Amino acid sequence: MLKFPQNFLWGAATSAYQVEGDNIHSDWWRWEKKAGKEPSGQACNHYKFYEQDFDHAKNLNHNAHRLSIEWSRIEPKQGEFSEKELQHYKDVILSLKNRGIEPLVTLHHFTNPIWLSEQRGWENKKSVKYFLRYCDLVVRALAPHVRYWITINEPTVFISHAYIFGVWPPQGTSFLRGKNVQNNLIKAHVRAYALIHDIYKELNIPRPSVGFSQFTQAFVPCVNTLKNKLAAKLRNNWFNLGFIQTCAHHHTLDFIGLNYYSRQLVELKQWGVGNFIWDTCQNNHHAVKKNSLGWDIYPEGLLNILLKLKKYNLPVIITENGICTPDDALRWEYIHAHLENIHAAIQQGVPVSGYLYWSLLDNFEWDKGFTPRFGLIDVNYDTYQRTVRASAIKFGQTCKTGILD
Repeated sequence: MLKFPQNFLWGAATSAYQVEGDNIHSDWWRWEKKAGKEPSGQACNHYKFYEQDFDHAKNLNHNAHRLSIEWSRIEPKQGEFSEKELQHYKDVILSLKNRGIEPLVTLHHFTNPIWLSEQRGWENKKSVKYFLRYCDLVVRALAPHVRYWITINEPTVFISHAYIFGVWPPQGTSFLRGKNVQNNLIKAHVRAYALIHDIYKELNIPRPSVGFSQFTQAFVPCVNTLKNKLAAKLRNNWFNLGFIQTCAHHHTLDFIGLNYYSRQLVELKQWGVGNFIWDTCQNNHHAVKKNSLGWDIYPEGLLNILLKLKKYNLPVIITENGICTPDDALRWEYIHAHLENIHAAIQQGVPVSGYLYWSLLDNFEWDKGFTPRFGLIDVNYDTYQRTVRASAIKFGQTCKTGILD
């Protein structure tokens, strides 16, 4: 029996584009059609059914919920802001607060307004100014009801998938483009951090807690050769810790948001720069259970990463951790094992203050469409009926007691 700290944040996460539906002014909406991808369409229709969804979260004893604001709803045309949509998000936040659920609000979760993408998106240095203008409006409106802000979700995934690997819009395949975007995202976070704190001070509201959510993987040498160990260390330093290190250097983190799902087995085929970045092991002598996307289940990797964060002396919130699987017993096994490793990190002095499972609902999983099922709650995409899974109930008991049996 493992006991977690008092006032621990327990809950789940969503992102606007993946659950709301009909985000017609987003660059992803246009790209889905252009690239012939499965359309997001109505998604989970969470825009309409959020009250019902939060009732489920409350009944499952969640005391926290991570959500995002869809920039393209707030500013569908450049410089034109929607009071209707801003009021909608106020209503969503108050719906959580009225249920005793602490909102953690993400300002950028991969998607951009179409008008921004038509101006080269985050490659355009003006993107920082545009982002701050949007942040100023949203934060002023929601500040009385929000303590936790996440400026940017998974910046290194956004950079790699959209500008280096060519998987997401705008499907760039250039390290130079990726580096330019990285520089702008760092500026955006640093300046948004200062802006948010200034707004709270101006409005005489108690100090907020501002951070960002970093995607991490456990980089494990396939075979313990020098080049494999070196590549694993470099990937960890750049992909896992680089953005955190930079923002910590600028003193613009009140907490570290950590997203963790799996590991990557590292095996260099040769000494090229590209090999150090993405070469992986193709054999199966490291076989473990996998999720439905083929990602390794490797809970001990989360402990190892948490221990590397101890040096920053900042609270850590697990802002995403979850599994897509048709086997709900495996889902609870996954949650349980990762919570065990989080508890071990706490026992070793890492100040972990919350755990948010990904995701509250089955949802639209970007270029993978609707097939992966991550949710604590099953969604019938024909009727939008919600069905609470057994794993959600078991997790809910831990949320209620703070004890993992």
